[in-house]
Amino acid sequence: MPLRALLLPLALCLCVATAAEAEQLVLFDEVFTFAEKDAVPTQGHLKIPAARFSKDTPKDWTQPVDYRHGTVHIRFEVLEKPPGETPVMWSVCYIPNKGQKNNYGCASSPTYTKPGVYEREEQMTGFWENDSIVWTEGVQMMTLVMKAAKATGDNHASAQPDLGKFFPTKVHVTIVQVSKGATYDAGKVPGLVGEKGK
Repeated sequence: MPLRALLLPLALCLCVATAAEAEQLVLFDEVFTFAEKDAVPTQGHLKIPAARFSKDTPKDWTQPVDYRHGTVHIRFEVLEKPPGETPVMWSVCYIPNKGQKNNYGCASSPTYTKPGVYEREEQMTGFWENDSIVWTEGVQMMTLVMKAAKATGDNHASAQPDLGKFFPTKVHVTIVQVSKGATYDAGKVPGLVGEKGK
């Protein structure tokens, strides 16, 4: 059998393996309007159930595509907020189908003081309590928790003495899961074409 015929199946296997190992997934991309009347009863929590995740979200986050050992790209576009420059940040929390230890884990948004686009990337193995999630069993919900970035004690925005500094607010949140070995590409996120490099 010619050498070329022997090498072709190997080359095809390598291509498939590379594609499976390096991908990105828009977990969710939504605009949220958060009023004081909604924030206080929920302690500043916005809930996004798995039914609103991308249809391509896997149950097992470790294989065949390894998102568990990749990164999460967190993009907050602050569309509206009250006047002033009170520092705000959000916890971006994964609520698993099966947990252990603390039973959930949270990454963080950048801190902001005014409208604009704020982005950061975190290692999936580096954020708070990430190992409290059994990643092979998937995620049932995400919660976004609005917080007063400089507060001491209870830093939930809904617990602060002057709620008018935090509410109402409107944010466009895009959470992109980037697999192990891959690099975030804004050009592959629907609606963000042209954002890369800004």
